[in-house]
Amino acid sequence: MMTDLLLLPGDGIGPEVTAQVRRVATKIAPELTIEERPFGGASFDQLGAPLTDETLAAAKAAKAVLMGAVGGPKWKDAPRDKRPEAGLLGLRTGMGVFANLRPAICFGPLANASSLKRELVEGLDFMIVRELTGGVYFGQPRGIEALPGGGRRGVDTQVYTTFEIERIARVAFELARGRRNKVASAEKSNVMETGLLWRQVVTDLHARDYADVELEHILADNAAMQIVKNPKQFDVMVTDNLFGDILSDAAAQLTGSLGMLPSAALGAPGTPGLYEPIHGSAPDIAGKGIANPLAAILSFEMALRWSLERPDLADTLFAAVNRALEGGARTPDLGGNMTTVEMADAVLAQL
Repeated sequence: MMTDLLLLPGDGIGPEVTAQVRRVATKIAPELTIEERPFGGASFDQLGAPLTDETLAAAKAAKAVLMGAVGGPKWKDAPRDKRPEAGLLGLRTGMGVFANLRPAICFGPLANASSLKRELVEGLDFMIVRELTGGVYFGQPRGIEALPGGGRRGVDTQVYTTFEIERIARVAFELARGRRNKVASAEKSNVMETGLLWRQVVTDLHARDYADVELEHILADNAAMQIVKNPKQFDVMVTDNLFGDILSDAAAQLTGSLGMLPSAALGAPGTPGLYEPIHGSAPDIAGKGIANPLAAILSFEMALRWSLERPDLADTLFAAVNRALEGGARTPDLGGNMTTVEMADAVLAQL
């Protein structure tokens, strides 16, 4: 029987926050079948690889996959193909997930926790759509080589095709049609050939199939400035792998904490989605029981909505998180003193 939800706790605080996801899932949707497997550094330690063939097969066979976080200083000297991050890239590629949805939502009770003024972030709700399986993280050639006479050279290659750009842009346009009907496409067409191709392909697709959606082209560096100047101007922002990685973290801080932001990685219709909080493994607080579990819990909310076909339960869970915050639930990253378990308890009390 197909597993509904595969949990990949990973490293650092990952096991702590995914344990709270399991508690929430068991209460709100007890009919779901849940399986758990080691992943990342934990998998390397136990099984010799950050992503085993068996785990990848289980991920591809599940309806949804939710991971915690991977990485940490423990594995900094491991071969590159054995590092926890290699397992994450392998999982994304193996599952065929190419569209990374990263919402930037500021819950009302947390507006004062943002690094920006309350009026700039209160009511904030925009979505960054990041291309996930192409670009500089995957392009070849790459590596570090010795130069004649001394010194070394590092090479990373940015590569995009028309197909890759079109399919991610379609996701953004379709999402915008269900929101405020605005797309901002961010690239560096002024200095990068891939950026120029990106702008051309998005422009052509817009004219051909999505003329009803408002389209704005914006240079990625200006996008970074605008996100901290006037973030509520954006509805959906589509961008490449590298810029999406950077811009989504900037947007996350507007909401009060990285510990609040979930993400979804989607592939072709009918394939499982990959869900994860956008925070890292936070080895400095791992084991202290103070990690904010809400990004992981809200990642499960996205799984309910996008892969498990329970938008009703997703709405219920989202509302429960908001009520918990209105009631004063705060972990240290949000200026409170609640533990990870207590924060999850506050959400469970609202279900």
